[in-house]
Amino acid sequence: MNRRTLLAALPCAMMAQVATPELARAAAQADVAWRLGFADLDADLPSSPMGLAGGRPPAGLEGTLFRNGPGKFRRPGASADHWFDGDGLMRAFRIEGGRAQLAARFIDTPKRRADAAAGAVVTPGFGTPARPGARMGDNDDANAANISVLPVGGELWALWEAGSPTVVDPVDLATMGVKTLRPDVAHMPFLAHPRAEPGGDIWNLGLAGDKALVWRLAADGTLKSADMIALPRASYIHDFTATDHWLILILQPWIQDLATLPFADSFSWRPGEGVRVLVIDKNDLARRRVYELPAFFAFHYGAAWEETDGTIRFDVCAYDDPTFVTRGGREVLAGIWPSYAGPSLSLIALAPDGGARIERAGVAAEFPRVDGRFAGSKRRFTIHASGKPGSGPLFHGLAVHDWARGRGQIFDFGAGHLVEEAVFVPRPGGSEELDGWLLAPSVNLAARATELHVFDARRLGDGPLATWRASTALPISLHGAFVAA
Repeated sequence: MNRRTLLAALPCAMMAQVATPELARAAAQADVAWRLGFADLDADLPSSPMGLAGGRPPAGLEGTLFRNGPGKFRRPGASADHWFDGDGLMRAFRIEGGRAQLAARFIDTPKRRADAAAGAVVTPGFGTPARPGARMGDNDDANAANISVLPVGGELWALWEAGSPTVVDPVDLATMGVKTLRPDVAHMPFLAHPRAEPGGDIWNLGLAGDKALVWRLAADGTLKSADMIALPRASYIHDFTATDHWLILILQPWIQDLATLPFADSFSWRPGEGVRVLVIDKNDLARRRVYELPAFFAFHYGAAWEETDGTIRFDVCAYDDPTFVTRGGREVLAGIWPSYAGPSLSLIALAPDGGARIERAGVAAEFPRVDGRFAGSKRRFTIHASGKPGSGPLFHGLAVHDWARGRGQIFDFGAGHLVEEAVFVPRPGGSEELDGWLLAPSVNLAARATELHVFDARRLGDGPLATWRASTALPISLHGAFVAA
């Protein structure tokens, strides 16, 4: 090493010796590669083959992974102010004979049409205000259909959280229109996270301040009932959970006390009021219990179960407060890496005597998923996105946490990937928990391409069994569902 190369190496070596979370954030902020995950897609992506980038696809994995999420945020006259307000983009990863194809198509909502006609994002949303030219006759005029997806009754529903499902053709991803489950409840909110009983009914909520509409659908998507209930307070609810007998609503202390737009501005954070957990009998909505826990904020919960002694347990990816939703979702669109305490995995226990406690696993976690065959029943594992705090926006790894052993398996792609939610796919003929595969997309920042990874769910730490790579990068999606061939 000569004098010049020695001097050039010294700053890097010195930085390594004094690395701090603040310096790590500064370094990541200087690296703008992560912004690719929040870039606009300007046109639909026709079905195209994905190349096999590594590994060997497992035999028996056949079907389509549908994923939904915001795909376009910016227009010449004005842009969305929040990540959650981009136009819904449905993706389809089709796997057949060891090969994969990727297609993506924007959901043709009234919101997207109004914004396109105005040449600006004029429609109000979660964190975006109404602008001149907005047309607001009912909830579905603002419906971005951009959060989740529900395959039901041979249809594919794109879900938002403050309006109706939007029906999408599962073959060509064409938009078929808004789903009206019954004329008298048209345009009512239908949350993006329904809870399905294995082989049985589908439950969901529609929030309206301190009231909620409890939706109950048959397995084929036909409406069985829609009943309004009162809530102890007007908390923000993005997700809820359920056992085979109980609905469980988590009323966090981010409380709606204004009627204003954008929606996020109508809430205030009141940690002194703690969390209230409302447990409701599915067969008698008037029969209920309320539990109390210390304050936390959360988007997502794992499926709940009830022990033989009546104790109810469920997992949560808990934040200290709603900083990400109020600030971080705005900053990532502006190209700023937000600095905040990320979510961590915890297990909540609700005892029959009215006591409640939260057990923190100490693991960075978001997007909890389970083996759907065990939803509502006692289970052992939680699948989630993970990553080292402070090493980049969102997540760059996957994990399976084992509650029986108090530890889990992790596979970390490194900061060069933005990893999305993993979906469990049962192995044909398998019956034990996690006997199957995990399917998870990521944005490979170095390759500037979306990838699809398949893991053995029981051997996650071994890395992907196979990886397919697209010819382009799609924006980060939020939630998905797999439909077997």
